[in-house]
Amino acid sequence: MTPPIRTRFAPSPTGYIHLGNIRSALFPWAFARKHGGVFILRIEDTDTERSTSEAVDAILGAMEWLGLDCDEGPYFQMERMDRYRAVIADMLARGLAYRCYMTPAELEQLRAAQMARGEKPRYDGRWRPENAVDNTPPSGIAPVIRFRNPVGGGVAWDDAVKGRIEIANDELDDLVIARPDGTPTYNFCVVVDDLDMKITHVIRGDDHVNNTPRQINIFRALGADPPVYAHLPTVLTPEGEKLSKRHGARSVLQYRDDGYLPEAVVNYLARLGWAHGNDEIFSREQFVAWFDLSGLSSSPGRFDSDKLKWVNQEHMKRLPEDELGRRLVPFLERAGLDVNAGPAPGPVATLLRDRIATLTEMADAAHYFYATPHPARETLAEYVADGRRQALADLAAEFATLDWRRETIGTALKAAAGRQGLKPPQVMMAMRMLVCGTPQTPAIDAVLTLLGRETVRARLAAGLENVD
Repeated sequence: MTPPIRTRFAPSPTGYIHLGNIRSALFPWAFARKHGGVFILRIEDTDTERSTSEAVDAILGAMEWLGLDCDEGPYFQMERMDRYRAVIADMLARGLAYRCYMTPAELEQLRAAQMARGEKPRYDGRWRPENAVDNTPPSGIAPVIRFRNPVGGGVAWDDAVKGRIEIANDELDDLVIARPDGTPTYNFCVVVDDLDMKITHVIRGDDHVNNTPRQINIFRALGADPPVYAHLPTVLTPEGEKLSKRHGARSVLQYRDDGYLPEAVVNYLARLGWAHGNDEIFSREQFVAWFDLSGLSSSPGRFDSDKLKWVNQEHMKRLPEDELGRRLVPFLERAGLDVNAGPAPGPVATLLRDRIATLTEMADAAHYFYATPHPARETLAEYVADGRRQALADLAAEFATLDWRRETIGTALKAAAGRQGLKPPQVMMAMRMLVCGTPQTPAIDAVLTLLGRETVRARLAAGLENVD
C-alpha cells in the first residue's frame, strides 16, 4: 500500500518572509491537498542568535493570510535537541559518525594549501577511524562530530523538477553533524526531522541542491529511503538578481497591508514557476485540482510587480459585489473615512474596480464618496466658466425632482450642456470638480447615482457659492 503523501515547509525565523520564501510553502501545500495528504510546518530555529519570535509570528501570519493551513505543527527544532543527540550517539556507536579533533586553524591551513594547489578545498578525513588508528585525541580540544560519508561511488536522485542528478561521493567531504558544544547542524537535523515526520516529498528552493546528496547519504546510513525531491528554481528580480531582502523583496504581509487579495497572491505565485496550459487567472481550488509536480518549471521565474497588480485586479473583478465591499471596509476605515457617511461599499467597489489594482488604491479613489471634498476656489473657477456655471445651476434645480436613476441623470447632463451650446464632457468635468473634488472619476452619472440626490445637491450648491 502506498504511504500517504506528507510534505513540509521548513523556514528559518531569521527575518521577515518574502514572496520567494513563501512560494516554497505554496507548492508542498498544494501537493498535499491535491493528494489528500498531510502538510507540516516545521520551524528551523537552530540559529539562536538570529531567530526571533517576531519572525515566527510573521511566518504564521503570512500562511494564515494566504490560506496555507498546515495539518501538523508548527514543530520547532530547538524543542527536538534530545532526539538529535540520541541519533548522534547511536551513529557514533555504530561507526556511522566519528569525533574529529581538527581545530579551525588547522582546517583553514589545510584549505589554503589545497587552494594554492588548485584543488577543491575539503576536509581530508584525517580523523576517520581508518585513518586515525594511531592518533591520540589532543587534550583541551572539544571535537566536532562528522558523518562518515561513503568513499567511492556516488549518490543520485531523480529530481521531480531538474531531472537526474548525480554526484560523486569523493566530491563530498565528511559533513560536520554536531559542533564542539554538541549542537547539531542543519543538514543533520533536516534528515532526522524528515525521517521522524515521514516526509514523502521535499519541495524546496534549488539553493538546497548541494545539500541533497549529503542528506541522501545520511538517510541511507540510517537505513531509510530518502523522500522524493523537487527543487524549485530561484525567483529573480526584473533585473535578474535573486529575489531577496537585499534586492527589493518585501514582506508577504506588506502585500496584505497594501490591499492585495490573498487569492490573487496565491494565483500569481503559482504561475511564477508552474503552469496549467495557458490559464492565467484561477482560484485556489482550481490550483489545487490542477497541481502536479510535472507542471513545475525548471527555469527561474521573474517577479513582475505590474503583473501581480493585473492578477489582483482580475481577482477583484471576479469577487461578488458584497464580498468586495466587505474587504474594502477596513481600508476605508484605515484612510480615516466613515463608511456610514456614504453609499454601501459594495456598489462603490464595483464602480471603481475596473480602474483600480488594489484595495488601498480603491480606498483612496473612494474618498469623495465618504467625505465632502473642498477644492480650492481657483481650481473650481477653471472648470466653472462660461456657460458651464449656468448649466450646473440648471442641473441643481432639476435634480430636486429628477427621477434619480443613472439613465435619467445622464440624459439631464447632456441636455443641460446642449442648452448652453456646450459639449457634454465640459459639463461633466465641471460636475466632477464640484461634487467630487477631482476631474478623475468613473462615469459621472454612475457616481452621482451612488452619492444620492441630497448629497449631490448640497455639494453643487456649496461649490457654486464658492466660485461666486
